[in-house]
Amino acid sequence: MENRKHINSILLHLVLIMGSIVMLVPFLWMVLTAFKTISESTQMNPFVMFPSEWRLDAFESVMTKMSFGRLYWNTLVLMLGRVFFAVITATLAGYAFGRLEFRGRNLMFSLVIFQMMVPVQIFIIPQYLIVSGLGMLNTSFALIFPGLVSAFGTFLLRQSYMSLPKELEEAARLDGCNIGQTFLYVMAPLTRSAMVALGIFTALFAFKDLMWPLVVNTEQSTIPLSAALAKIQGQFAANYPELMAASLLAVIPMIIIYLFFQKQFIQGIATSGGKL
Repeated sequence: MENRKHINSILLHLVLIMGSIVMLVPFLWMVLTAFKTISESTQMNPFVMFPSEWRLDAFESVMTKMSFGRLYWNTLVLMLGRVFFAVITATLAGYAFGRLEFRGRNLMFSLVIFQMMVPVQIFIIPQYLIVSGLGMLNTSFALIFPGLVSAFGTFLLRQSYMSLPKELEEAARLDGCNIGQTFLYVMAPLTRSAMVALGIFTALFAFKDLMWPLVVNTEQSTIPLSAALAKIQGQFAANYPELMAASLLAVIPMIIIYLFFQKQFIQGIATSGGKL
């Protein structure tokens, strides 16, 4: 019996190691391609992975063509803005839908669920018309606008509030707390893990968002990293070393963030039960 468990454990670890290798190959290919020449990056020999000479030409070229300081700042504003508004609005709406009784609650929450079911591309035209009507194209507000309210966040926080016992609210009410005080001092602190999970998902989705920044921000000084990477790819040909060098420089901030907040990242994923 012990031998069988040991064999199963070895097989499980082998499968996990193979899966990790498969997931790391694209990242390794990106890193190695960034140091190659154009001819080396397009050759078809699969056994030649490493560059014959480690070159920094691609990095020098993209640093000259692209203002990464500005791109990093635009991306940071995009991520922090969406995380802030998504957590605030989702926390308030989730508490209302999960703990309060009011007329039309189920109907309104059904509309939230419906928004999660339809593709986000459906909302691009009305959202663009709103931003354009406000005269806010090519601004940081335009990047943040779709994340002002999060349907996924509202659902996640609602489920978190519904899992809390009713005795907490009853005890707060006996102590003289009104609805606002009960929410702020009793209920909201208990859903901190769900807020962290929502913040992680929102930051990742904002970092990867491509279509919306390309639609509302056409000026080079206002686009984030994702849109800048899409614009350096040629229409008929691609300079793969430059593209991979720019991609490597773009993911460095996310790697640093993950290294500093690895524990919160894992807890957030485990709490939400979601997949990236």
